[in-house]
Amino acid sequence: MAKKKALTVALTTRRTWLEKANELSTRKQCELLSLNRSSLYYEAVKPNEYKLMLMRLLDEQYTKTPFYGVKRMTAMLRRKGYVVNEKRVRRLLRQMGLMAVYPKVNLSKANKEHKVYPYLLNNMDIAKNDQVWSTDITYIRLKGGFVYLMAVIDWHSRYVLDWSLSTTLEADFCIDTVGGLLAKGKRCEILTLTKVRSLRHLSSLSRY
Repeated sequence: MAKKKALTVALTTRRTWLEKANELSTRKQCELLSLNRSSLYYEAVKPNEYKLMLMRLLDEQYTKTPFYGVKRMTAMLRRKGYVVNEKRVRRLLRQMGLMAVYPKVNLSKANKEHKVYPYLLNNMDIAKNDQVWSTDITYIRLKGGFVYLMAVIDWHSRYVLDWSLSTTLEADFCIDTVGGLLAKGKRCEILTLTKVRSLRHLSSLSRY
């Protein structure tokens, strides 16, 4: 029962409940509080000015030419006088969640080993609120850094039901945002999730 109550509390609050001088191990406490143990030891490092400058230039160029890939982005930065290699540019683009828009090869060939899930919204008449929710994540550039914005949207009303910000792409802040709505008694018939890295993240919502 204690575990079930804890799951309705925000992630930041649950982290403050950890006690070092406790008969329960840190691993057991994290399990009871549904916390990712590795996140306890992570300290966000503030990006340096040079890195922020590169990210700003990449973001501006992507807005102008979203079809530019790593090679073109690297060439663009080098023309501006920045000494960078493709490996660093690729890492920064992934960190910002930016991917070149272009026709990819063999998109119509499905992997036979992958399980195929039906598209529940095909030919569906969305005629009421709380019938379909969707989530998405986007990158926002700030003056002194960057954050990721995650929002939950109702498809019928186009209303943003809830949102949250994070400096990392860990799944916890996404799960807590959707879970917060469920904990308040909000429900939908269909929930579509985008940019979810693993199905194990989806199973975390069952606790609500």
